[in-house]
Amino acid sequence: MNQSPHTNDWLFEITPKNKFFSLNFKEIWQYRDLLILFVKRDIITVYKQTVLGPLWYLIQPLFTSITFTIIFNNVAGIKTGTIPPFLFNLAGIMVWNYFTACLSGTSDTFKSNASIFGKVYFPRIITPLSIVISNLVKFGIQFCIFIVFYVFFYFQGSDLSLNGSILFFPILIAFMGILGLGLGMLISSMVTKYRDLNNLVGFGIQLLMYISAVMYPMELIKQKLPQLGWIVEYNPLAYIIETSRYMLLDIGNISMLGLLYTMVVTLAIFFIGLLVFNRTEKSFIDTV
Repeated sequence: MNQSPHTNDWLFEITPKNKFFSLNFKEIWQYRDLLILFVKRDIITVYKQTVLGPLWYLIQPLFTSITFTIIFNNVAGIKTGTIPPFLFNLAGIMVWNYFTACLSGTSDTFKSNASIFGKVYFPRIITPLSIVISNLVKFGIQFCIFIVFYVFFYFQGSDLSLNGSILFFPILIAFMGILGLGLGMLISSMVTKYRDLNNLVGFGIQLLMYISAVMYPMELIKQKLPQLGWIVEYNPLAYIIETSRYMLLDIGNISMLGLLYTMVVTLAIFFIGLLVFNRTEKSFIDTV
């Protein structure tokens, strides 16, 4: 008796990616358990064998804010209006730290995960995405510390107030994470061929901080150094940090044109980074 051939209905089918651009949200959702596992790994293992553990999330921004207050406000004489200089610096550093953590973590994706990528298949985008999400937890801890000092200075008589725009603060942080993710994917793809580029990331981040309005208002650099003010004006990070201080401390102003420019640049960098990331993941194992 003739039997018809048995056909298997596969749950998943792994095939080479032939698309020029690919961002499969459905596949990422299917691997959400792995994403959660990577997020837990990033949070727990970093400070697992340290003395202070998660307290480092608090110590770093606090000491940096104190240092900035002494150097830039007390010595250099940068004024912050009615806002306490320490709180002014803490607001900028808190947001800046989230960007740098996302950028530095994702910029080494292929090199640090080569052993995993070479053994088992999963959407490679999950690895840098987990870094961005895990750093949100760190940002949340630092934001709680900011609230504590905000309340402290408020009851000390400082002229502090909130405005309705603070409701959009999570969207602002999301764009900061997307920008860090896009740049990180772009750099991690280039590092597979140019190893020394990874050594320049830390140095580049330090230089970028000084043109991102982290420790001064944007208006100040325009007044003091009008010839170089355009560098800050064309830096999307400066608008994010300046806007975050406006939302949290009601100081400065919001440039709608600057925010629109920031959104366009952020999305452009993200899609370019994802495009290069998709192309690199096909053959990176031969070069890492």
